[in-house]
Amino acid sequence: MKYISTRGQAPTLSFEEAMLTGLARDGGLYLPESIPQMNTDDIRALGGVSYEEAAFRVMRPFIGDAFSDDEFHGIIARAYEGFGHAARAPLKQLASGHFLLELFHGPTLAFKDFAMQLIGQMFELSLRRSGNRVSIVGATSGDTGSAAIEAFRGLDAVDVFILYPHGRVSEVQRRQMTTPIEANVHALAIDGHFDDAQARVKDMFNDIAFRDGVRLAGVNSINWARVLAQVVYYFTSAVSLGAPDRKVSFTVPTGNFGDVFAGYIAKRMGLPIERLVVATNQNDILHRCLSTGEYRPDGVISSISPSMDIQVSSNFERALYYAYGQDGGAVAQVMDELKAGGFSINQGALESLRETFDSGRCGEEETRATIRQTWATSGELLCPHSAVGVHVAEAYRKEGVPMITLATAHPAKFPAAVEEASGIHPPLPERMADLYERDERMTRVANDLGQIETLIKERIAN
Repeated sequence: MKYISTRGQAPTLSFEEAMLTGLARDGGLYLPESIPQMNTDDIRALGGVSYEEAAFRVMRPFIGDAFSDDEFHGIIARAYEGFGHAARAPLKQLASGHFLLELFHGPTLAFKDFAMQLIGQMFELSLRRSGNRVSIVGATSGDTGSAAIEAFRGLDAVDVFILYPHGRVSEVQRRQMTTPIEANVHALAIDGHFDDAQARVKDMFNDIAFRDGVRLAGVNSINWARVLAQVVYYFTSAVSLGAPDRKVSFTVPTGNFGDVFAGYIAKRMGLPIERLVVATNQNDILHRCLSTGEYRPDGVISSISPSMDIQVSSNFERALYYAYGQDGGAVAQVMDELKAGGFSINQGALESLRETFDSGRCGEEETRATIRQTWATSGELLCPHSAVGVHVAEAYRKEGVPMITLATAHPAKFPAAVEEASGIHPPLPERMADLYERDERMTRVANDLGQIETLIKERIAN
């Protein structure tokens, strides 16, 4: 299995190389040269097996010879043994034909744990074999950072630097990043918003001398292995509701497009997904783009669903690659136009996107009302991001086709917003009960590439 860049000008890599590299050298994102297929018998056979076994069967064709079967089984087992629910990704019914996929039972209470715990185990085995050391740099709107730190803290061959927007994440999200005591993790509070942090990470990857000098590796959703890990729960949840013998639809609250793109890969593999619904908060650039064909950032507005406060959705580039007929040159052109302020999607590519994706928007008051109403009617307490998904899903529910809405975070990660909406203060799980008492350790940094690179080099040297 080989991996190619969405922009067509970077070397072709193996799975292991693409995983350790993250962003391609031409600025693009890696994708498999071809997408493995699962036939109806393969999909049906996932019924009744453990989540770990389903993960092995879905992901194994993508990893080539990076790991032996025994090694990969072990990686998966270690990745998910710390989850707080035996099903790993359980389904809860909200209403007739509407189901909630709970993705918050991992160690940091967010869907990012499914990918990050897996990547942590793959990195550790790969680096131990090679004897190499890497510097992981990531940007986060809240959940990726804590999941990455949890996955990599204490590992000998890795230094982890996470940039998060100062004052724009919840207190629980911040404390999950700033309270780990291991010396190899570094929480960097950048002056700006998430798009600034993400841009500086991409700048570091495009600074080839710096990239090579510190052996830079990325674990943001630009990393293909992140997307691959998320493909699994589309299969497990769909099969539990009757796939492949009936179609299902999914609604995905998203800002960076990675989680919903994983659903697109599942569909291309053969899973009978009828619609993938992109649910956005008031920072609704993805909804506007899918509605109008125009992708033009117009500034980030802080919300009660901060992990979706994004205007530059990195993984949308992967969707554009397929919408433009796998034309790397066309993708490179629209990405250049984005740097200049935005781009227009041509009609053929827009129609291709609309064949799979729908979209919707949920404002602040609608988010609060959905938290309130869902608690009253189902007893399920939603985080604001999951509430965005549930609200948008209602417009796309169809008789006879189950709708699965992804619940991306535990309500306790956003206690103030949840309590304001519902009157209920969601408690942290017992294993995190002392989070507010732990000492914090972080560094405030300017939105300046040179200063950030200097800090990273100094920390690595010491």
